Amino acid sequence: MAANVFYNRVMRKIVVGFGNLFDNLTLVRYNPDNSEAERFIVPIAYAAKELYVQRLQGDPNLDKKVQMTLPRLSYEMMGIKYDVSRKQNTNIRNFASTTNAGVVGQYNPVPYDYDFNLYLYVRNIEDGTQLIEHILSYFTPDYTIKLNLIPEMGIVKEIPVVLNTATHETEYEGDRDSDTRTIIWTLNFTAKGFIYGPVSDSAIIKASITNIYNEIGSDDVVEFTINPSSGIGEYQVGEIVYQGYSKSTATATAKVSVWSNDILQLTNISGNFVSSQSIRGETTNANYTFTSYNLTPQKFVTITSVPNPLSANATSNYIANTTIQEFN
Repeated sequence: MAANVFYNRVMRKIVVGFGNLFDNLTLVRYNPDNSEAERFIVPIAYAAKELYVQRLQGDPNLDKKVQMTLPRLSYEMMGIKYDVSRKQNTNIRNFASTTNAGVVGQYNPVPYDYDFNLYLYVRNIEDGTQLIEHILSYFTPDYTIKLNLIPEMGIVKEIPVVLNTATHETEYEGDRDSDTRTIIWTLNFTAKGFIYGPVSDSAIIKASITNIYNEIGSDDVVEFTINPSSGIGEYQVGEIVYQGYSKSTATATAKVSVWSNDILQLTNISGNFVSSQSIRGETTNANYTFTSYNLTPQKFVTITSVPNPLSANATSNYIANTTIQEFN
């Protein structure tokens, strides 16, 4: 795992995609007669809440030459958590063709929930409620964004962003009657994202060989090599043998065809004989385990398929030459 270096930038794309949801958010301020006084775009940055609070407390009156104006937005990813409800079969491999006449493959992604906090910093309640109304109107309680997560595979996912909670707090500087205050809204979101594994090159199948054999029937004989030190007794030709506690509850039964020199040949087989249990004779009560068995079913057909030309790839125009060989 450590030697397989890859970086799909999926987490970065989800973080950027979340931030772009609140980009170009516009605030309008009004005169007492409800006419528009000014409007401006609220800036947003990836930063923790504590960072902005410290900057505000360091300049509560916003009168320094280098200052931070309000309102302002910031957001941060708080963590990720595996989402078992969206689990997919991770053994399924997806494929896509490339521009250099090849094929790349990638296994299904692992679902993760991304936890985000969005912070809104304002000086007055009116600015905060206007921006919050604008944001909340789009979440019912989710809003879906489309992200190009794996471009080389052509994987574009629709990621639901779910609004969980919206709370606010008011922080004052100075005494209670001071007009200097900061209102901070905190909105918690969950983005239903994924984590993808590496993208690797894949090739087309150069040869396919299929063999068809007959099914074991009641007249076929299976030869077992018996472990002589595993039991006692002598089987009798024609008797019924079985595996299990009794014949009535047997997991496998058969009839003895040949018993000689630690070789037991059985016919009329029903069920599956396993090497860890003794084969017990119904009449003689002989019982032994076996070390191996010999089964040579009759081959009926061999089907061989190869691409033509052999240098073909996934984006080539090629045919498949198929050869069928039948046996008596």
